[in-house]
Amino acid sequence: MDIINNFIEVFISTIGDVLPIVLIIFVTQYFIIRRPMGNLKRVVSGFVLVVFGMAFFLVGLEEALFPLGEVMAKQLTAADFLGVDSYAEHIHWDSYIWVYVFAAAIGFSTTLAEPALLAVAIKAQDVSGGTVSIWGLRTAVAIGVGFGISLGAFRIVTGTPLHYYIIAGYIIVLVQTIFAPKSIIALAYDSGGVTTSTVTVPLVAALGIGLAGTVPGRSELIDGFGLIAFASLFPIITVMGYAQIGYWRAKKCLRKKQLTGE
Repeated sequence: MDIINNFIEVFISTIGDVLPIVLIIFVTQYFIIRRPMGNLKRVVSGFVLVVFGMAFFLVGLEEALFPLGEVMAKQLTAADFLGVDSYAEHIHWDSYIWVYVFAAAIGFSTTLAEPALLAVAIKAQDVSGGTVSIWGLRTAVAIGVGFGISLGAFRIVTGTPLHYYIIAGYIIVLVQTIFAPKSIIALAYDSGGVTTSTVTVPLVAALGIGLAGTVPGRSELIDGFGLIAFASLFPIITVMGYAQIGYWRAKKCLRKKQLTGE
């Protein structure tokens, strides 16, 4: 009964969130454009599905994904799992190796499951004529997210300031932007944004908060957040790196053909 009551509350709240979007679209269509909306029944049914989908998704976050991320973080940082008698003992950063491995794995897998990234990858393949493949782009982004989340977990464990990593990361991005093929730069920047979407954010946020809450001396507010920034930054680096490697390999093949006279 609790979950049903929770769903009803979330459903009503979701209607209030979606209603302004519906009003803007219909007011624009009928009072500014002044034309009837095509496939009105289809549009209305689509909005109904969106409301139900968002409500189910939000309840799912509260019931499963948020608790799952926190539980996994607590289990991986438990004193008995780390092999110490208590947190009073000095625990070195390398004692949390499985935390970094889990963070990388969850970042990689959730990114591959992101519907927003799949949509961008399909469009990128279409407009590039197959030069940018769907799986190539998705894998490059997933590697970046996995590495970024793992590095973010390391930052939480060590307690080093967040801005050091972000500044260093964007310096790398700026340098890459200068040398990367111009056709990939905009796509790389967009790829960093689509990773922070429906699947990745809930688990990553829960992981960060759970990790900060169990590592001694860390603040859930100060140290628990910031992982999503890593998830947005490092895919830009890996996508431009993916393009640069592809460009370098194509150039190498062309040079080889010219030398052999093929």
